[in-house]
Amino acid sequence: MKYLNIFIAFFRSGILGYGGGPSSIPLVHKEVVGTFKWMNDDEFSDVLALANTLPGPINTKMAGYIGYRVAGILGLLTALFATMVPTIILMILLLTFLSSIKDQPWVHGMVKAVIPVVCVMMATLTWDFLKKSKDSLGWKVAVGIVVVSFILIEFVGIHPGIIIGVLLVAAIVKRDKAKEVEQTIEKGVGM
Repeated sequence: MKYLNIFIAFFRSGILGYGGGPSSIPLVHKEVVGTFKWMNDDEFSDVLALANTLPGPINTKMAGYIGYRVAGILGLLTALFATMVPTIILMILLLTFLSSIKDQPWVHGMVKAVIPVVCVMMATLTWDFLKKSKDSLGWKVAVGIVVVSFILIEFVGIHPGIIIGVLLVAAIVKRDKAKEVEQTIEKGVGM
């Protein structure tokens, strides 16, 4: 049953994620966090950040990691299969069909209509993460990270992967320091 759920989750997000990886992220989030509850929002955002730093399609990387985390190697293979194979089959069928009608005006309109939908989906996911970061970081720090990241990416020209990597390292260091403080407090109480 676990493997069937993995297949269903990643098949749905893979088949409905029109427009590439970024459009699939909210769908994967809904399946993994909302429907099957394999992760919470914080864990999902960590997986998303890690997947963004690695090369290759984001949906495939996330599927592989989440499948492995839920059900080991067989879960990884199931998630990858569910993500890739339906898309490959549909691509072959759709590209064959679209090549015959690609110059029609309604096809151009259909493609243009998808862009705002993907933008709204990404904005909704971003807002959800920003709201949740208020609890862990506070508004000032969360907005500060967003503003500084935007400036570094848009005006300084630093690659987003580098910024994500730095933030991941900072989060790991912060967690380690918090654990050290906790252990020091526990040792002090135990005396």
